[in-house]
This record gives sequence, C-alpha cells and structure tokens, in this order.
Amino acid sequence: RLRIKLSEQDRKEAGFFKPTAIVDQAWQLTLASAKALRATTILFQCPASFTPTAEHISHMVDFFTRIERTGLRLCWEPRGKWEQELVRDLCQDLDLWHVVDPFVNATMTPAQCYFRLHGRQGWRYQYEQQELTDLVELLPTNQPSYVFFNNVYMRQDALVFKNLLEGE
Repeated sequence: RLRIKLSEQDRKEAGFFKPTAIVDQAWQLTLASAKALRATTILFQCPASFTPTAEHISHMVDFFTRIERTGLRLCWEPRGKWEQELVRDLCQDLDLWHVVDPFVNATMTPAQCYFRLHGRQGWRYQYEQQELTDLVELLPTNQPSYVFFNNVYMRQDALVFKNLLEGE
C-alpha cells in the first residue's frame, strides 16, 4: 500500500493497475522494498470493486506485462465475482499465482498455492483441527506454498497447522 499523501488528482489515477505515473511510482516503491527485504513474493490483493471489466482486465494485462519482475513470484487475490476460467487464463498468461481462501474458492493455480484464510464466519473464527488437516491435503507436494492465517487466532491456527505439516 502506498503510504504517501495523495492529491485528489493522484487518487483518481491510483490503483486498479491503471497506466499512470502514480501506479508506476507505487510499483517502484514496492519493488525497492521487496529488494531491500530480499522478498521473493509480492501479493496483489484487489478490492471487490476491481471487477472483470474490459478496462480493468486491459490495465491488468498491461501492468503485468510491462513491469520489472525478475526473480519475483507475483500473486493475485481477486475479490468479488470473477469467473474461474478468466482467473485461470489471466494467471496463466501473466504468470501469476492465484490467491484464495481454499475453504471458499478453489485455486486456479494448484501447483502454486498461496492460501489466505480469512475465517469461515469472519476474522474471529478459529479453525478446527480437521479443517487444518484438510488444508494440508490441498497443498502440492514438493512445491513452495504459502498459507497465511488472516484471523484473530492466526498464531494458534498457524502453530497447529505447522505441527500437522511436521507430522506431530
């Protein structure tokens, strides 16, 4: 997230992968931060208002085909209503990992998993052991995967999940 004060004009030109100077500036800051942190993965989480219109798709395709991305995994979490086939095609064409809550939607990039668990009934939800056991089965074998718990009980859920992965 760009953490600088934007003018009213800049706010109109920001976001949604628009081909604007402010979007390019935000990407350059993100890229510099990733390099400084030696991060290998960047998540693009889109709001539900980023809908699959021709304009949005065009901006997205343009953005991901022109940016520098050497050595980076780029992950995309579309929110709202996106047809799975379109998501699959965009991820394939743009070399993106599809980010999902696997208890809500299936990933369209099953060999490259990035799961964000938001809680089945909201962020105050704590996962049961069987749910986390089921989650282990969704991960590809011998491939890097990401699982991010985005709920109040994230620490506890992550520790139980880690123990399941380690066979304890």
